[in-house]
Amino acid sequence: MLNMPLLTERTAAASPRAITARDHVVFAAATLLYWATMYIYVPILTPFLEDRGLPLGTIGLIVGSYGLTQVLIRFPLGLYSDRLSRRKPFLFVGMAAGLLSCALFMYVGGSLGPLSGRLVAGICASTWVPFTVLYASYYPPSQSGKAMSTLSFLTVVGQLGGMTLSGYLAGSGDWNAAFLAGIAIAAAGGALVVFVREPRSAAAVDSKAASVEENAGKRGTLALLRDARQLQIVSLLSLLAHCVLFITMFGFTPLQAVAYGAGKNGLTGLVVAFMVPHALVSLWTGRYIAPRFGTRRVLVCGFLLAAVCTALIPFSGGYAGLLATQAVNGVAQGLYLPLLLGLAIKDIRPSERATAMGFYQSVYAIGMFAGPYLAGWLNAGGGLKAGFAFGAAIATVAAVVAQLGTKPERAA
Repeated sequence: MLNMPLLTERTAAASPRAITARDHVVFAAATLLYWATMYIYVPILTPFLEDRGLPLGTIGLIVGSYGLTQVLIRFPLGLYSDRLSRRKPFLFVGMAAGLLSCALFMYVGGSLGPLSGRLVAGICASTWVPFTVLYASYYPPSQSGKAMSTLSFLTVVGQLGGMTLSGYLAGSGDWNAAFLAGIAIAAAGGALVVFVREPRSAAAVDSKAASVEENAGKRGTLALLRDARQLQIVSLLSLLAHCVLFITMFGFTPLQAVAYGAGKNGLTGLVVAFMVPHALVSLWTGRYIAPRFGTRRVLVCGFLLAAVCTALIPFSGGYAGLLATQAVNGVAQGLYLPLLLGLAIKDIRPSERATAMGFYQSVYAIGMFAGPYLAGWLNAGGGLKAGFAFGAAIATVAAVVAQLGTKPERAA
């Protein structure tokens, strides 16, 4: 299913062995476990917190705290990774943080356990910066869009696996079954990272290139961020996209499902309805859809579709209608998230990619926090309808920004 090109000739010549299909498979498996451990409890998170008697405002704060940590960590982590010219050690850190996050949910009571667990989960998610840059190094720079499309597909499949398992475990046992499974998945992921290939010789090539660039007046970090207009625009778009995502499927949509009478097992159906279309479209977007219709057009259509589906959530009439809105919403998210990820590093030098990716991910992490936090307080005063209306408005603004701020690309 995955296209697995070798590295460029220069990298391959410098490397003791080229990137192989086995390297892709190992990395893919590690990616699946990484996302599964973070999302093993996401479908049950808001019902779990409500079951503990926490108010909607506090629930919004806890859900959003996952993004707050990332705002603070992702960018400096990218800078540090570029300075070390290493990515793999951070993968171990991510798996360890995922394990600790699940343990905090299990063993610390009150609101402190969930809050600290989500903050630590944000540390885990912050290591996605070196994850993405490491996988991009498996491909020639000209194929960064294809690399990110593949990685987005793997991300969604890992999230789907974790979230599907979550519903099953919650239905067959207590809440802690999902957290215990997350601990086991993170431990297995940490063991698998040992076998992940990091093309260190490629990093050395990049370092030599960076030295030459420095002598020729290489940009500093602030200059990089100032000059990379595309990075600025796609970072803003991703911020808005993650506001919508964490207001809806990763935030308050499960509560809407519960209001429609869905039990713990019913949350699994909600996850599948959203994630399967999301996974498939994520895989197709960079390979077929954007080249055929043009990147800007696909971005705008995706955001408008998300706006409509988000607005319809509280008016879907029941559980079946809710599933339909989430299936289409999954398609919408799959249209723009992979494209934004690829655009963030498309025109960035390899020696600066972790810095650029760290900035991009730090900015969109603001949306992970601000979206559910603000929606939580709106929900407290106006019910779930208020929060979903807010999410729909954000998606509409994103469509306008995409139309005005991104470059038109001629369709194939």
